Amino acid sequence: QVQVVESGGGTVQAGGSLRLSCTASGLTLGDLNMGWFRRNPGKEREGVSYISWRGDQTRYADSVKGRFTVSRDNAKNTVTLQMNSLKPEDTAMYYCAAGGFGLLDRGYAYWGQGTQVTVSS
Repeated sequence: QVQVVESGGGTVQAGGSLRLSCTASGLTLGDLNMGWFRRNPGKEREGVSYISWRGDQTRYADSVKGRFTVSRDNAKNTVTLQMNSLKPEDTAMYYCAAGGFGLLDRGYAYWGQGTQVTVSS
């Protein structure tokens, strides 16, 4: 069965950093475009970052541009999201998704269970 798993979430003070990782079983992530999404209770899910299957194209939400960096190592079947200068408004459940394009959630066929990121003020 296909399974996508995120890890690396936690609690950090404002200004701190976290690094999220995404791996999969039964699925070769290197064949797929990948996206990171987040959702905080009471708010709509939003696209955070995107990376093409070759890693040659990336996109970021304006709210995280300059602070977050997405990368991938297809040989290790892993996608990462480095988050720096974290702000309280970054608090959310973060999801890794595979198979779509860009920062809209349409077309992403595979989703992880989420990893919680909490940024204290």
